[in-house]
Amino acid sequence: MAELTLADAERMIQAAKAKAVAIGVKLSISVVDERGDLKCMVRMDGAPWRTPYISRGKARAAACFGVPSDDLTDRAMIPVMRAVMEVERGEFVPGIGALPIMKDGELVGAIGGSGGTGQEDEDASRAGLEAL
Repeated sequence: MAELTLADAERMIQAAKAKAVAIGVKLSISVVDERGDLKCMVRMDGAPWRTPYISRGKARAAACFGVPSDDLTDRAMIPVMRAVMEVERGEFVPGIGALPIMKDGELVGAIGGSGGTGQEDEDASRAGLEAL
């Protein structure tokens, strides 16, 4: 059984943070396990106060469905998706910025960013994913 370790999460956070610095954005970046539980998170200096919650929510969405969080955007108003968001108490954010983490062909978690444009959030997340 594949596992997402803390060392994996920290390496991904560092790479995503480096990408954010390179593109000039201040992000919060969250890594969650396959259940959506927080493994590791960072809020860069100057990132808005709300970004930790959003980055984690995007990552939870990607982990829950095993797809990029952007793939869930069009489904956000469907009753079943609204119910999932309600059950998750607002801790589930469909929207561009998070990607699922696969290891040995298994879903082990997700990484998500918040603080830039959606595309900047996803670009930083992708850089983190590529570090794995």
